[in-house]
Amino acid sequence: MKKIYYISLMSVALLATSCVDGWLTEPSPGKTQLEDFFTSGATATQSVNAAYMPIAWEYGETYFPEWYIGDVMSDDALKGGQTVADMSAVYDMENFKTQSNNVLLLDFYRAQYQGIARCNLALDQIGKMEPDTSLTVELKQRLLGEASFMRAMYYFRLVRVFGGVPYIDFIIDAPSKWQQPRATVEKVYEEIIDDLLFAQTNLWEKDEYAAEDLGRATKGAAEAMLLKVYLYMKNYAAAEEWGRVIVNKGKYDLVDDYAFNFVVEGENNMESVFEIQYMEDPMSDYGGDSHYGYTRGTFTTVLTRSRHQEGWGFNKPTNDLYNAYDEGDPRRDMTILDPGADALDDVYLGVRYLNKKSACLYADGTYYKLTHHSRGMLNNKYIRYADVLLMYAEACCENNNLATAKEALEKVRARARAMQSDASVLPPFPYGSYSDNQADLRQAIRHERRLELAMEGHRWFDLVRWGIAAEVMEAYKASESVAVRAEMGTFVKGKHELFPIPQQEIDLNPMEQNPMY
Repeated sequence: MKKIYYISLMSVALLATSCVDGWLTEPSPGKTQLEDFFTSGATATQSVNAAYMPIAWEYGETYFPEWYIGDVMSDDALKGGQTVADMSAVYDMENFKTQSNNVLLLDFYRAQYQGIARCNLALDQIGKMEPDTSLTVELKQRLLGEASFMRAMYYFRLVRVFGGVPYIDFIIDAPSKWQQPRATVEKVYEEIIDDLLFAQTNLWEKDEYAAEDLGRATKGAAEAMLLKVYLYMKNYAAAEEWGRVIVNKGKYDLVDDYAFNFVVEGENNMESVFEIQYMEDPMSDYGGDSHYGYTRGTFTTVLTRSRHQEGWGFNKPTNDLYNAYDEGDPRRDMTILDPGADALDDVYLGVRYLNKKSACLYADGTYYKLTHHSRGMLNNKYIRYADVLLMYAEACCENNNLATAKEALEKVRARARAMQSDASVLPPFPYGSYSDNQADLRQAIRHERRLELAMEGHRWFDLVRWGIAAEVMEAYKASESVAVRAEMGTFVKGKHELFPIPQQEIDLNPMEQNPMY
């Protein structure tokens, strides 16, 4: 790892600790010690609050929200922007031309480690604190659970993009700790599971938090992540078990109106399992020396909105996604905004569609007025209960528990069916060309994930974990327009499922590069 980078990660720890062998043997006058800071429940809570922040970061040397990978790398979205030259780092990624000097990947990599360092600091120091009137045993354990959940989340975001990465679960407080070996994928997932199991035991349920604390990690969020991570590990028995836990306890449900999940008034609703929280930030110091974390708002709004609504037109739904919806499926028009044939400013490689889910609309369809392009305030719906139901259906299907899998799938389709008057649209499984067997149910669940969760950053990661990214992307390429195909490279199986470890990080912390990069 880059030494100056890890200095930034451990700056609080280094500045707050006393001497190191060979340095002065007495603390410098006026220097705050860690034990002087971690003295109350308020400061413990503040340190955990800080551990949440890097997951919301979207800008460093360039813009790096995770949907640039989850959506744009897949058959669901094109990069967009005004020309192919906009966001060249993303252009390279979506067209299988990524180099190890890609600035988006470097920023994404480093932001996750910023979050990990903050989690490690909170876990180390709060763990040493004695409970008192300001830090009850219950609060202490909850805060430790939150930090463990967030550390698991940061490593999950890293491992599914880069594969195995250096695993660090301690404070970097000496130069000798800067360089760490690359852990295997299996090791990283094992540690993620350990953190999530601890979190699930110690976190509170969503309805136990005060309204002002909505958005914190919950017991249900940990259970949903355990379900998700076990699916990635192909441990379908464990995935089904955790899916059953969260589904059967009845703490979450689908909202009646699918679109309500993606409007200002719908934030943290009963379908929300975990959201990355944003708010309009009047104190944004955009243009200053600080990049990471200088605003509490999201850039996604301006990045993805129409150019006629203060936006830049990135993350454009493909014709392939538009055509994948069944006739009459109301989710299509709640997901994909068609600005009309005359909206020439919004056309990219012949595609004019826009991501409606991230447009930051009110429930009446009007646009939230941005006061600055760094100040979008619409949360990122990172885990919805519909996602949980479809993951549970997938786990049950793989375990040949087909009846329960069909029930979970039907709950998602029934919500969509109920939003339009024709009861013959979106019938229960089996439907269309699907027969009532495991193989067809598997395909139906996968297709439903694409439609239900479209433009929410899931598709690419699903294709990779299912082991079908090469086949799907080659078929997608063959079906695309001449203009799109002219920009695309060739997907290489065994290479492009992962991205290269940033070269700057390898230079400063020697480790093996991913295959064929």
